[in-house]
Amino acid sequence: MKKNILFGLICLFVCTLGCADKRKYHDAKSSDIKTDNSELVNEILMFQEKLNEEFENPETSPLPDRYRKDFEGLDFFQPDTSFRVMATLQRTMDAIPFMMPTTTERLSEEVVFGIVHFTLNGIKYSLEVYQNLELKETEGYEDYLFLPFLDNTNGEETYAGGRYLDLEIPEGNSIVIDFNRAYNPYCVYNKKYSCPIVPKRNFLNTKITAGVKSFKTQ
Repeated sequence: MKKNILFGLICLFVCTLGCADKRKYHDAKSSDIKTDNSELVNEILMFQEKLNEEFENPETSPLPDRYRKDFEGLDFFQPDTSFRVMATLQRTMDAIPFMMPTTTERLSEEVVFGIVHFTLNGIKYSLEVYQNLELKETEGYEDYLFLPFLDNTNGEETYAGGRYLDLEIPEGNSIVIDFNRAYNPYCVYNKKYSCPIVPKRNFLNTKITAGVKSFKTQ
């Protein structure tokens, strides 16, 4: 997992208050999907632990002080390796850049890098994967891909606006998508962030009971 400190989180690209927050980057580099199940579970637990550490640390946390001082950990679904799938990446050649709406007036310039096709619980799905044109010029983020998605847990177990996944451009056309690494946009925790709105095209008509759950204040 890379620790590049830059501008803010992936979910924001720009912080609306001009703050100097830390950007987190989850390295989801493709690996062998047949890795031992217990090892995969340990990787998920390590991801959860690392995310909690980032939220506890005032230098990297999106939480306002009033929430962070009593922070005891994010609410996660139990690790479930059935939500770790091998997908086929269909690259979109010569895609035209577009302006993705955000939770503020800011627009984020993106390009559809490709479409991932995968099977989950016996059903075939596809999602668009995006690349931010400004971010790809930044050292350490040349291979970064952004996968936002919606599913049937939104508004109940998870944030109504959907969740995000960080991916990395693979060498070939196969890429691992691990929904256990799904996380909330930072604007869920702090309104000073400007977060891309998940396109309706990226709706999964199923429940993704993996990753971070809704954030509830005391």
